[in-house]
Amino acid sequence: MSAHDHVPPAADPAQASAPDRSAGPGPGALPEGPAHAPVPAATPAGTPVTPDAPGRKLPQAVGVALATVGLLAVTAVSATVTVAVGKPDHRPAVAAATAPATAPATATTSAAGTASTAPTAAATPTTAPPAAPAPAPVPTPTSTLKGTVSNGRHDGDLQYFLLPIPEGGESYGPADGMLLTDKDMGEQMGGAEAIKALKSFGYKDSATRTYRTADGKAEVTVTLLRFSTPARATEVARNYTLDGLDPIEITGDPAAHGYVDKPKQQAYTGSMSGISSQGDVQYIIDVEVKGTPDKALLSELMKRQRDWLTSGR
Repeated sequence: MSAHDHVPPAADPAQASAPDRSAGPGPGALPEGPAHAPVPAATPAGTPVTPDAPGRKLPQAVGVALATVGLLAVTAVSATVTVAVGKPDHRPAVAAATAPATAPATATTSAAGTASTAPTAAATPTTAPPAAPAPAPVPTPTSTLKGTVSNGRHDGDLQYFLLPIPEGGESYGPADGMLLTDKDMGEQMGGAEAIKALKSFGYKDSATRTYRTADGKAEVTVTLLRFSTPARATEVARNYTLDGLDPIEITGDPAAHGYVDKPKQQAYTGSMSGISSQGDVQYIIDVEVKGTPDKALLSELMKRQRDWLTSGR
């Protein structure tokens, strides 16, 4: 059970009440990552390696500097090798051209053979590597849930009628939300007797979804309960109370009423809840924030949920 006592609706509709939905802990702080190890120093070619004294380590800055020097040394050596290979020696060819006509055939053949093995001065053209292809866009998964509204009756998937997550928001759990079993709803409402009381009022099914707002400052949980008739949903919502919390006014939703739980310190988590109904669906929106909650946020969410249930879009 949470800090708020949930009061299930009584068999008498006039005394029906609903549970408290306490504020859960906000998202935990991210654990600190492991410290980065110093960059090992590269040793220039030809330099003897002298082991450090036991337990002694190079500072990271020094390691980076030595690695840079080593890289430059390798680059310089490579450049020298390239120049030596790319500069041919023409002396064998000159010797073959000035050889006397009376020179033995074997000498001419030897000179020609030496000239043919000399490296050429022509530069080998290099081909630029092809540009890497642009990554293919990842398709955004689309929901397959469907629902329709007619004269206050909501048919189809109840999850379809959950308040859409605003742009930049992050869902906790499935993006489409989830259906609640009778056991789940009974535990939220206070036990097995609570679900029996709900069913006596024509309770059919329920769905919920929790998400974090784009700015990371609030967590929002939306819960829908579908009943057999709009009158039953209205009756249960009207008698839904949260004991021990201060009532607050909800603007923009004429059938709504709400409660706030102010923290003792601004560093703690505060919460607020709004309850209302539209047609045969009762909806409950819980908001958790750091510090004292602003009821304007809850009023906006309640109005948006009412509009969504009214039109289905």
